[in-house]
Amino acid sequence: MGGQSRDGGKAKPLKAPKKQKAELDDEDKAFLEKQRAAEKAKKELAASAAGKKGPLNTGAQGIKKSGKK
Repeated sequence: MGGQSRDGGKAKPLKAPKKQKAELDDEDKAFLEKQRAAEKAKKELAASAAGKKGPLNTGAQGIKKSGKK
């Protein structure tokens, strides 16, 4: 039963104070709603693209040429 104390080793981190919930005005609410709608649309697009076969060709790739001659 060695004389162990809590003084040695790493100190316990101090607890951070709890954050107060900020009141959202109409502008902030509209912005958050727009972000949620964009995220939902992005998920739906990803889900629809997952069902298709092959890559989603947007026309930005151009003509692919092989290195063989």
